[in-house]
This record gives sequence, C-alpha cells and structure tokens, in this order.
Amino acid sequence: MSAYLKKSDPEINQIIKNEIHRQQDGLVLIASENFASSAVLEALGSPLTNKYSEGYPGRRYYGGNKFIDQAENLAITRAKQLFLPRSKWNEWQVNVQPYSGSPANMEVYFALLLPQINADGNADQRGLNISVNQRGNPRESADIMGMALTQGGHLTHGHPVNLSGKMFKVISYGVDPKTRLLDYKKIAQLAKKHKPKLIVCGATAYARQIDFNAFGRIAKSVSAILMADISHIAGLIAAKAHPSPFASCDVVTTTTHKTLRGPRGAIIFAKNDLAEKINKMVFPGMQGGPHDNNIAAMAVALEEALRPSFTKYARQVILNAKTLAKTLKTNGFNLITGGTDNHLILIDLRNFNLGGKEAEKLLEVAGIYVNRNTIPYDPNPPFRPSGLRLGTPALTSRGMKAKEMILIGQMMAQIIKNPQDQKIKKTVRQTVKKLTKRFPLYKNL
Repeated sequence: MSAYLKKSDPEINQIIKNEIHRQQDGLVLIASENFASSAVLEALGSPLTNKYSEGYPGRRYYGGNKFIDQAENLAITRAKQLFLPRSKWNEWQVNVQPYSGSPANMEVYFALLLPQINADGNADQRGLNISVNQRGNPRESADIMGMALTQGGHLTHGHPVNLSGKMFKVISYGVDPKTRLLDYKKIAQLAKKHKPKLIVCGATAYARQIDFNAFGRIAKSVSAILMADISHIAGLIAAKAHPSPFASCDVVTTTTHKTLRGPRGAIIFAKNDLAEKINKMVFPGMQGGPHDNNIAAMAVALEEALRPSFTKYARQVILNAKTLAKTLKTNGFNLITGGTDNHLILIDLRNFNLGGKEAEKLLEVAGIYVNRNTIPYDPNPPFRPSGLRLGTPALTSRGMKAKEMILIGQMMAQIIKNPQDQKIKKTVRQTVKKLTKRFPLYKNL
C-alpha cells in the first residue's frame, strides 16, 4: 500500500486494503471480473491522469500532448495486432477513448442511427426513416435487433430500461425454449420481418460459441449494419480460442477487462466507411477529454495479451470452465445448454428449491463470489432470479487449473445442497482460505 495514501487519507487506505484482502482470500467466480497485472495497475495510477487531451492523436485541443499521442497510438496499434491480420489493418479504424462498454455501444448507435446534423443545424435524414421533433430528438427511432437481456444479452442491446431501448425501436431475439441455444433460422426470420438497420450480436450470459458468420449472412440479407459486442469473450478471440467476428461485422465493440485482463475501458473497431461518424460521436459527441492513464493501462494489457503466455492463459480459462461445469453437473446442477464452450457457466437452481439471490449470499459467506442471474424464460423477477452465472477468468489468472476447479465445484455443491448447515459453511470457508494462500494475487502488496 502507498505510504502517501496511508498518511493522507487513512480511511480510504483501509478500505482499499480491506478490498485487496477480500480479493486475495476469496474465490472470484464472477464472469465479468478479472485481476489486472501490477504493470497495468501502475500505468492506471500514473501521473498521466493529470493530462487533458481532447481530440485525437495529432489533432488535440490542448498543448503538451506529445507523449499522450504516443501512448494512444501504441494502444491503437496493439489492438490491431491483437485482433486483425496485418492485411486488414487499412480496412479498420480503432478508437480507444470510450470510457466503458456501455458508452461505447451508445456512441455507435447514436453515430449510425440518429439523424446527422448538417452545417446549418438541420437534421439530415438521408437513408433514415426517422421523424424529428422541434428539439431535434427522435420520436420514432431507427431499429436495432439485439439479444434480450433476460435471454443472455446486455442492457445496451436494447433493454427497455436502458437508453438504447428508450431511444430506439428495438426488436429482441432470444434462445430456443428447449435447447437454450441461439436459433439462427428464427433470428433470420425475425430480421426479415422487421428489417432492422443495425443488428447486435454478442452476449453476457451465453455459454456457447457465437456463429458470427451466420449473423453476417442474416445482416447482409436485410442490408443491416452488423455490430458484435465481444466484451465477454475478447480475450478468447484474441487467443484464437473462439471464432472472430471481424470477417463478418462492420463494427466491433469490447471492454478491456473481463477476459482481456486490462483496465475498465472500451475499444470500438469500425470499418473505414463508418469510422468517421463514430469517432465524431465519441468526441465531441458524447465525451470530452479521454482518460489518458486508462488508455496507457489499456496499451499495457494489450501488449500482455500479445504474448504466448496469454494464449495459454485464455485456453486454460476454457478448460477450467469445462472442468467446473462437468463437476457441477456430476453433483446435480442443472446447467443451461448442458455445459460451456467459453469462460462462463449459467446454472438453473430451481431443482434445489433455491433462488439465485439466496445462493449468491450462501456462497459469499464461504468466500466464493458469484452473481445471481436470470435464466432464459425465467419465471422469477430479475432481482430474485432462478440462476447463477459463473466464470473462470479471475481464478485462472491466479494460476488455478483443473484440480482446483474440481475442488471448487465440490465445495459449491456442499453449500447449495446444505444451505442450513453451518458446520459445512465453516469447513468450506477454511478450505477456501487454504486454497487462496497457495495462489497469491499481488506479491508486492
């Protein structure tokens, strides 16, 4: 811990210290969480946080950005190296300035679906069937087709409580009621019926591989823009452990934490013909000065992901998820789709007469951190859903492998099957502490 912070603000210093101990002493199985390296954390906490740099490299509205430009250009180049073959670099532009994944998605929607404003201040509606009121706000929005949140999608894929669902006319797709798998034939029929201008593919609670080529054919058949949100699986794609969306999509967005193991930022990849609109919507449309410390930390994480050790890590994430899934299934857990192809597992707890909220709290007492989650066609409300979502990126970052996943699955089964047994909870908590000591997080803290 920093001696400066300890002296300046002992209360915050203690809170941070407590959180470090919680992470160290617990088993983090939240699919969207991971542990950034010490190098990433150093860049994130650097004096780059002091700089203002509105604009883009070489085109700033502030002076003194020589080194900021170098860091941002490095992040852009590394993003291309990680996700695109060199032969395709000239076809795509990369924006590393979005503050997070949700703003990044909204910036794409606003750039490509809202009326463009001419130099005279009037809305240019060419190519868009949108009516505009006197204030310039859309009364009837352009169509987005995205995966429903309750089926495994994200809030920003068009959920009614989110701005994406409030501003745009959204058509949602889901999974098959029996298999719980994406039914590309039904999705194609839905697209043909509603003819959305933009289709979003990607998920936050879908345990199988996504067929981006199938989505590409669907989008092409209705002349829609295809956007992939790969926030959860970006690290797996980078390691070639999951199919890539770039051959099929026009826009790709991703966060930089989760399986990428970086800071809490986002990246937008866009084909050249769409990139200018999107860049203008990021800045000055929706954001001011970029967070330069975050971009530098992102560059560090992208360089780490270019190493062979990261490919080994990402493949181990999937192996660990499969091992954990198999262990849970053997112990009577009902897994949505029967297993996993990626980093996450979705569990239906109804056969244990237990809700996701109750299970989450039971496991947390024992030092196992998961998150409650809706399951497809969940009969219960979102705040008290029937399921749990698990993920293996964080524990894999600590060096855990199949042996540990089997033990963790067995401990979870003990807790869930015996929710009132305090002795079992205590025993599991002791085992968790012994296990986590063998896999320290940050040796210098």
